Amino acid sequence: MIEQLLEKIKNLKGAHNAVILAHNYQPGEIQDLADFCGDSLGLSIKAAETGAEVIVFCGVQFMAETAAILSPEKTVLLPDKFAGCPLADMITSEQLGELKQRHPDALVVCYVNSTAEVKAQSDYCCTSANAIEVVNSLGKDKQIIFVPDQHLGQFVVDKTGRDLILWPGYCATHVVITEEDIKNTKAKYPDAIVMAHPECTEPVKELSDEILSTSQMLKSAKKSTAKRFIIATEIGMLHALKEQNPDAEFIAASAKAICPNMKKITLEKVVWSLEDMQYKVTVPDEVRAKAKKAIDRMVEILPEE
Repeated sequence: MIEQLLEKIKNLKGAHNAVILAHNYQPGEIQDLADFCGDSLGLSIKAAETGAEVIVFCGVQFMAETAAILSPEKTVLLPDKFAGCPLADMITSEQLGELKQRHPDALVVCYVNSTAEVKAQSDYCCTSANAIEVVNSLGKDKQIIFVPDQHLGQFVVDKTGRDLILWPGYCATHVVITEEDIKNTKAKYPDAIVMAHPECTEPVKELSDEILSTSQMLKSAKKSTAKRFIIATEIGMLHALKEQNPDAEFIAASAKAICPNMKKITLEKVVWSLEDMQYKVTVPDEVRAKAKKAIDRMVEILPEE
């Protein structure tokens, strides 16, 4: 059955000149199927560089939107139209507009985990890998609004010493990882290096050895001489880490750290997506142009790691 689905996907890709992208949090079989795996912005940049006419984005809504922003001439498909991101939805463009009115002189830095409309109202975009560099590049006299993730924002505050205006958004998947999870897992594996994503809560980050984006986790594990790691992020990340580092052991900090939206895409849905060209993700031209400016400004400061 799986072999038949994979063969069908291969044929449909050829017929439509399509490329399949998969985020690091996707199910293992989707990651294995993909032409490229990685973080959301890195995948969108990769898609823009390929000659493919169709991009099948195995991720969530804001990721497909970002691909559409960077590749307006291509058809971007999201295999499950209900694969959203609660974090991205925690701030609307209207709410950001009101916040900007209260702080008219502030620059807005938005995390890539945001809607196209929020990006369009922002001055700079950032990823979890380069948020510190983006903020450091802005004048010390500049007031900065940081949306939507308060935990990534607090990480940036701690690392830069800047007094950011933080929006109280959070990733429901990352905040389920607790201080007790880290302590208990570390007690079982005292020799393990603890890697945590910046979207984790502050107590979790304080107990971690390294605070890294998903792309940085992969690079760090590859360079490390350690053979055991505790990973405090969505459990799909373990698949990529194990694939690239077969001699090392990777333990989830919490088995509860599962993003239900990231797990909505299946092999069958990829087939249906390519068969029926569903579900197309588009961004209105006016919104796209403004959102792309925020992304371009980030890339000018520091290319994605």
